[in-house]
Amino acid sequence: MSKLVSTVFVTLDGVHQAPGGPQEDTSGGFTQGGWSFPHGDEDFGGFVTDVFGRAGAFLLGRRTYDIFASYWPKVTDPTDPIAAGLNALPKYVVSATLEAPEWSGTTVVRGDLAKEVRSLKEHTDKELQVHGSGALVRSLIDLRLLDTLHLLTFPVVLGAGRRLFPEGMVPTGFRHTGGQVTGSGVSIQTYDLAGSPEYGSYELPDDA
Repeated sequence: MSKLVSTVFVTLDGVHQAPGGPQEDTSGGFTQGGWSFPHGDEDFGGFVTDVFGRAGAFLLGRRTYDIFASYWPKVTDPTDPIAAGLNALPKYVVSATLEAPEWSGTTVVRGDLAKEVRSLKEHTDKELQVHGSGALVRSLIDLRLLDTLHLLTFPVVLGAGRRLFPEGMVPTGFRHTGGQVTGSGVSIQTYDLAGSPEYGSYELPDDA
C-alpha cells in the first residue's frame, strides 16, 4: 500500500491561500497571492524536486486541480521535474461537479471519500501525493487517512486569507520525522500522523 503524503505551504499565521501568484486564488477578496515566490531559492527547489520524484499519482482538491490544470499542461519541457510528473502520472480530483476534465490522465473521485482513497492507496505505486488542497487535507487528516505531512512555513504574516487549520478540526497528534530551514528562511518540517493528541499538566502535585 502506498503512503498518502501531503505537501502544504503556509505563512506564519497559517494562511495557505494562493502561495504561487497574485491571480492564483482571489476568492474572498484575497489580494496577497504570490507570497511564497520571494523565497524560492535552491534549497526550496531541491526539496520540491525530491518530493515530486517520489510521486506515483496525485490526489487533488477541485480548487487546486483547476489552478494546476490551467498552468502545468503548458509546461512542456521534459526536464522540468514538476511538469513531467504532473503531466504524465495519474491525477485524481475530488469533485461532485467536475464532469469532463481536459487534463490528460485525470479521473474524478466521487462518493465515499474514505473508501475511494483507501482503494487509491492500495493500487498506487510509490507515493500518492496531495499538493495544496487544504480542505481535502483536513478531511484526510480527520479520516486518519493521511500518512505524512510536509509543512513548509514561510517567514511572512498576511493577516488575511484561508487558514490551513481553522477551528473544528478533529484533534490530532503528529510525530516529527525530519526537517530543515532553507537559506531564505522557509521552515520545512515533516510529520507523520500519530493519532489522537496526548495531554498532561505542568501543575505541581498537591503534596509537592
